[in-house]
Amino acid sequence: MKVNIKRLTETAQIPTRQHEGDAGYDLYADIQEPITIEPHTTEFIHTGIAIEIPDRYFGAVFARSGLASKQGLRPANCVGVCDSRYRGEYMVALHNDFDIARIVCPGDRIAQLIVMPCLNVEFNEVDELFDTERGDDGFGSTGR
Repeated sequence: MKVNIKRLTETAQIPTRQHEGDAGYDLYADIQEPITIEPHTTEFIHTGIAIEIPDRYFGAVFARSGLASKQGLRPANCVGVCDSRYRGEYMVALHNDFDIARIVCPGDRIAQLIVMPCLNVEFNEVDELFDTERGDDGFGSTGR
């Protein structure tokens, strides 16, 4: 699948995969100077790109596992949803979960983008749902 992308600045980097077969494409910080993210705060980080996601798909912006686990930096909304009709700049609201300040430098890989299918559904209101073995057992119902 070909996906159209536009650089909004001369320094913007096209998303890349580190290995063949990786699901995510790294998004890069398109900033002119380092940005400090204080503990337990969020900063919007520019990517300098706009993407034309095809209809019936969406761009999902996920944390980079190493950045989240080693640096405490993750998207503030956990998963960003970029609709197919959105044509603005992709930005990442990066949140610092750690108790010390973290620095994002120009060109750092800040998140990963996965283009995913989006199903169109029609909700059908009913009086009863089909019963299952699980039923309405929710959080923690399967134990450890």
